[in-house]
Amino acid sequence: MTANVAVETTPEVPLWNDPTQDVGTRVSALIDAMTLEEKTAQLYGVWVGASDEGGEVAPHQHDMEEAVDLDALLPAGLGQLTRPFGTAPVDPALGALSLLRTQTRIAAANRFGIPALAHEECLAGFATWGATAYPVPLSWGATFDPGLIHRMAAAIGRDLRSVGVHQGLAPVLDVVRDARWGRVEETIGEDPYLVGSIGTAYVRGLESAGVVATLKHFAGYSASRAGRNLAPVGMGPRERADVVLPPFEMAVHEGGADSVMHAYTDTDGVPSAADEDLLTGLLRDTWAFAGTVVADYFGIAFLRTLHGVAGDWAEAAGTALRAGVDVELPTVKTFGAPLAEAVAAGRVPEALIDRALRRVLTQKTRLGLLDAGWNPVPAALAGADLDDPDALRGTVDLDTAGNRELARTVAEEAVVLLSNDGTLPLVRPRRIALVGPNATAPTAVLGCYSFPQHVGVHHPRTPPGIDLPTLEDALRREFPDAEVTVVRGTGVDDGDVSGIPDAVGAARGADVVVAALGDRAGLFGRGTSGEGCDAESLALPGAQQALLDALLDTGTPVVPVLLAGRPYALGRAADEAAAIVQSFFPGEEGTTALAGVLSGRTNPSGRLPVSVPRGTGGQPATYLGARLAQAGDVSSIDPTPAYAFGHGLSYTSFDWGDLTVDRPEADTGGEFSLAFTVRNTGDRAGTEVVQLYLHDPVASVVQPVQRLIGYARVPLAPGEARRLRITVPADLASFTGRAGHRVVEPGELRLRLAASSADVRLTATVTLTGAERRLDHNRRFHARFEQEPVRSADPAV
Repeated sequence: MTANVAVETTPEVPLWNDPTQDVGTRVSALIDAMTLEEKTAQLYGVWVGASDEGGEVAPHQHDMEEAVDLDALLPAGLGQLTRPFGTAPVDPALGALSLLRTQTRIAAANRFGIPALAHEECLAGFATWGATAYPVPLSWGATFDPGLIHRMAAAIGRDLRSVGVHQGLAPVLDVVRDARWGRVEETIGEDPYLVGSIGTAYVRGLESAGVVATLKHFAGYSASRAGRNLAPVGMGPRERADVVLPPFEMAVHEGGADSVMHAYTDTDGVPSAADEDLLTGLLRDTWAFAGTVVADYFGIAFLRTLHGVAGDWAEAAGTALRAGVDVELPTVKTFGAPLAEAVAAGRVPEALIDRALRRVLTQKTRLGLLDAGWNPVPAALAGADLDDPDALRGTVDLDTAGNRELARTVAEEAVVLLSNDGTLPLVRPRRIALVGPNATAPTAVLGCYSFPQHVGVHHPRTPPGIDLPTLEDALRREFPDAEVTVVRGTGVDDGDVSGIPDAVGAARGADVVVAALGDRAGLFGRGTSGEGCDAESLALPGAQQALLDALLDTGTPVVPVLLAGRPYALGRAADEAAAIVQSFFPGEEGTTALAGVLSGRTNPSGRLPVSVPRGTGGQPATYLGARLAQAGDVSSIDPTPAYAFGHGLSYTSFDWGDLTVDRPEADTGGEFSLAFTVRNTGDRAGTEVVQLYLHDPVASVVQPVQRLIGYARVPLAPGEARRLRITVPADLASFTGRAGHRVVEPGELRLRLAASSADVRLTATVTLTGAERRLDHNRRFHARFEQEPVRSADPAV
């Protein structure tokens, strides 16, 4: 069999297969021709695993579901294939061949020749064996660089599409509300504008490669009580509207996202999968979203088993369909026979199935899956001899040099220098004590949705498929003349303190101590960070704080290097460490990036996407707190962080000045204009991250003290200056008023130009005039930043 495989068509092409016809016309004709069983078959997936021999996929037997008989299902068709590459280790070329052969079988088995849509996880890269492991989303947020994240997502999308995958289950647009939540690593940060702008860039990048992006988890998942996974959500409608929903709204309106995944959680007693106001009223009727809503895995069945709002599988299916869920994932449960029987019994109207089906078939049509002559051969196998699987093995590279360079750039921009007394960068150190549980762990750079941590842990005899240099490896390369002594000290979370004396001895004999601390990613209690790995407090796991304190007691300069999935309180180190370097699971190139920051080869430019707490308790707390959420005499708990949202140091210095406000007044439908200058006053090139915060002193409802409304990265050579001109639409001052509508109110505002939420450099006082203005959902989301060079008056500069 050669790579020129195509589904045979008759000379008379059915209307639904004719690409010259309007999409809506094609879809309507197909729906009219389908039986009820054929309709419902398009509304569910089957969880499968590709064959490492290149044969057809096999159904994956999950412990929450019964076995699936593909032979019985396929004559009616199949909506989706769930994670053919992400279920077990498989050579990418043979996985692509396996998927190709399965798609050919699926199309041939049903009378309309409709293939399945294949989806995969892609939270920190294509989650398959041998694919590039990029930094986790919390690191994306730390870059404050949407353009870079767009490039990364486009690369991920090209890899997915090259082997036949159509949909990626990312990005996560949940806004961090409690850092104890295990899935903080999967989020972009604690600010809705940062999450929305970075997440929208990811959506655009992924979809630019022809892959459907999936926004998740809609909505409120990260606000679960006490930071517990799947716990109920108790937020009010204003918090939901002003904090949780804006990133999704931005990604729908500006990103063009074509799919949304509902959240597992219930908000005030209504599960998201059953929330018609959310999934239909807001998402579709108000925001005009036209894509598919897919279930989070087993989420429809959970309406019966976990939420208790459905008495049987048919009721669960009908409830989800009515709310607006179109596709059941990961595999058929409620949308199969129970749904068909409910329709026959009159419990669920067939019109609801047709509504969901229209969305599914519209998506498949736009992907080209219904076109006459559709070819199942993906780009990676074009021209290959498909009859020789052994010759195909190893021919598809999903971890190219270009991918690794991109992963390294993201990792470098995401490293945050929290503190520095001048110890960093290290200049020709003679003796380095590398201490801590993450010093020699190759997977310390990976999040829970990376393939090695998500799937590879169940296949311990299979190598990870990618190069994962340890921090020890990276430091030895970065400092070839230094004597590096490595001592574990303690485990990530085993509480073992027996190795601390050896660590102390190594520290006393060194010029500097690099303490490699943090997390181990895993799932459902198998790690300290990740899905189902929630924390009771923000103390470092296990005995790591005891190790850190013992190292500080030696008097040798100590540089904690965090490889973590959430921020942790660092105790005495916040005041006593020589420097602190924070990374959030920085991916396969992460240790190289960290070593570059320690040596000064890289000037750090990362900024905190989440606050780093001073104390281990006091959660939930984010920088978006109102006045009564700040420290004061009314509470014995001080929530002031050790390092605030947006914080990050550099090896150079910057001066901000010459603020002018060209338009200090605007009506509630207008815009402000201001300008200022940033100059690099140090002796090396660096990047300043300018952050724009809004402070509304008087409003009709309580507002956060400040919130981020814009930002820009400003790269500057030594002595170089740039003039930044910023246009701020009044829409950015909007919030949800007392009547439940988004409004812009007249009054005085403060626009704070800041290096972080706790480091305001310049403030412009502006005034909104006129009447209160109600906004619809076509409002403006962004301030406009323009940069221009400043000519020096000194010819010597």
